[in-house]
Amino acid sequence: MTQTLLISCLYIGIFIFAQRLLTNWIAKLSEAKQVSFKRTKMVTQYITYLLFIIIACLWVVSLGIEYQQVSLFISSVFAVLGVALVAQWSILSNITAGILIFFVFPYRIGDRIKIIDKDEDVSGIIAEISLFHVLIERSDGITITYPNNLMLQKGVLKLTQAHTQAKPLSESPEKDHTQVQSD
Repeated sequence: MTQTLLISCLYIGIFIFAQRLLTNWIAKLSEAKQVSFKRTKMVTQYITYLLFIIIACLWVVSLGIEYQQVSLFISSVFAVLGVALVAQWSILSNITAGILIFFVFPYRIGDRIKIIDKDEDVSGIIAEISLFHVLIERSDGITITYPNNLMLQKGVLKLTQAHTQAKPLSESPEKDHTQVQSD
């Protein structure tokens, strides 16, 4: 009984320490990338849930419950979740893409981008990046909701001011090759 209590306290301590360490790391990363507080909080919550599940599984195994029983239970839970999410695969892929965008996406809110899409002109300023989608405000005032999983699948160009203010050919300074210099 005392050993079980000690093991339980140890795992609670490990969870609290690891959770604070991950939270601080995510906060520093989000500050460096200038990510919104709301988005940082959401990613922190999902990673905390995952950490809790991992620590709880380790705790249950260390209490003496056989590994096969724990793995059978976990695989059963994942099988049920898998069947439930098959119809909603896009939700799961958008959540995964949202977390990936948090860590590796090179663009920030306020950047002017263009997504290479043959069907639609998807260009504008990034207004918000959430866990499921990116909001892009076009120059004509229309806001586009673009799914995160498509953001990672398609090419994205970061536009500068020079690209957004294209000059007509008549205004661009060009050399006149028809002139002949005379001595």
